[in-house]
Amino acid sequence: MPNNKKRILAISGSTNLESSSTSLLKYIAKTFKDQLEVEIFDGIDKLPHFNPIQSQVNTPQEVLAFREKIDLADGVIFCTPEYVFSLPGSLKNAIEWNVSTTVFSNKPVAIIVAAASGEKAFESLKLILTTIEAQVNEEATLLIKGAKGKIGKSGEVIDQATIEQIDDIIAAFCQCIEDKNPIPTKYQ
Repeated sequence: MPNNKKRILAISGSTNLESSSTSLLKYIAKTFKDQLEVEIFDGIDKLPHFNPIQSQVNTPQEVLAFREKIDLADGVIFCTPEYVFSLPGSLKNAIEWNVSTTVFSNKPVAIIVAAASGEKAFESLKLILTTIEAQVNEEATLLIKGAKGKIGKSGEVIDQATIEQIDDIIAAFCQCIEDKNPIPTKYQ
């Protein structure tokens, strides 16, 4: 019987392994294990500072490995907190290493921002991913305000509305992968 699971790279914007963002990605990996083969990227804090010259020449091995993971994935899920009304620097740095490539071009992505407020990080991540030609399906995006109160101490999602919203965005994300739209979101 063929494996019809979608290969997903999950990227947490937090370097804290106990963060709400990482907990949500673990929850998604566990809950949707029959549909998705989720790899949670654990090297965001190991990527060197972005260097535009090295992005194309003498690219660090960690960056090349990260790009390959993105390229091999059927889709990418981003889940991030908001730091000072913006994206965490480590997440922005990771994305910047891919700007000179086409690894995100037409790549289906899901966006989750789990924060106290989160609007600015949500807007910023959506803009950045659209700019680098990712497939950003509006229905595969979620802003979870007050995230700490919706995720239990052991990483489980304890808010029923949030559980339903996650179910909905994963369904939309999977549909986006199936549709394989050849036109990047920014041109639609």
